[in-house]
Amino acid sequence: MRLDQCTWPEVETYLRASDGVILPTGSTEQHGPIGLIGTDSLCAQDIADGAGAIAAAMVAPVIGYTPAAFNMAFPGTVSVSVETYTRLVTDIVDSLIQHGFRHIYILNAHGANLEPLQAVIAKKPAAFRLRSWWDFEPVNALRRDYYGDWEGMHATPSEIAITQFRHRVIKGDNLAPPEKLTPQYIRDHAGDRHGPPDEHRAQFPDGRVGSHSGLATPEQGRALFESAIAAVTDDYAAFLETAPIGRRGALPERP
Repeated sequence: MRLDQCTWPEVETYLRASDGVILPTGSTEQHGPIGLIGTDSLCAQDIADGAGAIAAAMVAPVIGYTPAAFNMAFPGTVSVSVETYTRLVTDIVDSLIQHGFRHIYILNAHGANLEPLQAVIAKKPAAFRLRSWWDFEPVNALRRDYYGDWEGMHATPSEIAITQFRHRVIKGDNLAPPEKLTPQYIRDHAGDRHGPPDEHRAQFPDGRVGSHSGLATPEQGRALFESAIAAVTDDYAAFLETAPIGRRGALPERP
C-alpha cells in the first residue's frame, strides 16, 4: 500500500500490525538518447510498489531529487547537492521514526545516493536495510545473460528495459554501441564518481557511460522487473525478522 494514497487512520491501523516501510529513492537525470529522465525513480518506485503489494508493506513515495551534478550538461537533469539530499532524507526518516516505523527498508536506484544514505542511517534509532534493486544475484544473472559487458555504468540496458516494460518505449534500433569501458574506469568511477558536467558530456556525448541501451527490450524488462520484485519481497520479509532499534516515538498501546 502506498503511504501517499492512505489516510492517516489507515496508517495508524497499519502500524498496529507492522512497523515496516519501504522507502524508494532514485534520481531525475538524463539516461541516454532513449532512456527516460526519470528512469531511476521509476524503477525504484515500481519495484517497491510491486514488492509492497506482495508483502503487504507500506511503501513511501520515491525520493526523486538527488545528487546528479555530473549530468547537468544534459537538458532535463535536476541535481541537488549532497547536503540537501542528506537533509531531506534525514527529515523523511525522522518523520517515519516519530510515527512508529522501526524497520525502514531503503530501495535505491542511483549510485550517487549510496554514500549520503549510509551516512544518514548510521545515526538513526531504527533498523535499516539499504539495497539497490540490482544487488540481488537473480537480477544480476539476467543482466549478465542479456547484456554482458554492455550493461556498462549509466543508461544501462537493464534499467531502460524495465521502463520500456512499465512505461514507454523509445526505439533505439539504430543506436550504435558506445565506447566500451576499461575495468580501471569502472573501478575508479563506481558510485557515480564522474567529472565536471561539461567534461563528462564531452567524454560521453550521448549520455551513455559504457552502456548499450539499444539492446533493451520490454520482454527483458518484464523478466528483470519480476526478478527484482521477488528478490526485494524476500529480502524485506527477512529484514522484518531483525530486532528493531529504539522506541522513540512509538505509538501507545491500543485497547
